[in-house]
Amino acid sequence: MKKGCVIGLCVAGIFLLLPTIFIFRACSSATKMIDNGFTSIENQFSPSELLKKYEWFKDAAAQCEQKLATLKSYETRFENMQKSYGTVGRSKWDRADKEQYNVWESEYLGLKASYNDLAAQYNAAMVKFNYAFCNVGQLPKGADEPLPREFKPYINE
Repeated sequence: MKKGCVIGLCVAGIFLLLPTIFIFRACSSATKMIDNGFTSIENQFSPSELLKKYEWFKDAAAQCEQKLATLKSYETRFENMQKSYGTVGRSKWDRADKEQYNVWESEYLGLKASYNDLAAQYNAAMVKFNYAFCNVGQLPKGADEPLPREFKPYINE
């Protein structure tokens, strides 16, 4: 066999081998992506994962309600303090009362920020695809009312 024929056969073999390798790699990648998709679905929608998500929603809803109730109690404190002084300006209040009012106000603002953050997390999670189970179906045994679909996300007053 001539030297040119051998080189020609080698080149032809390489050109036939490259598409075969490319097709094999493409099929392998597609198989990996499909497998990864099934694994993700299995992980996101397994009963234990669904229970964790549901419990997070229940805990977050209870925390939001607790924070709102605590904010109301602070507002009552503010009203009572202001009522006790009537029309007297705050600059003429007793020093201890002004300091206490400032402490309450600082705590109140921190609690509002905490509520806003938790409500934003709750609302964002409620609209995610993998949390959609919380929006449909029957209530679990022992539940009285469905989870709120959304909490007021920001308190600015």
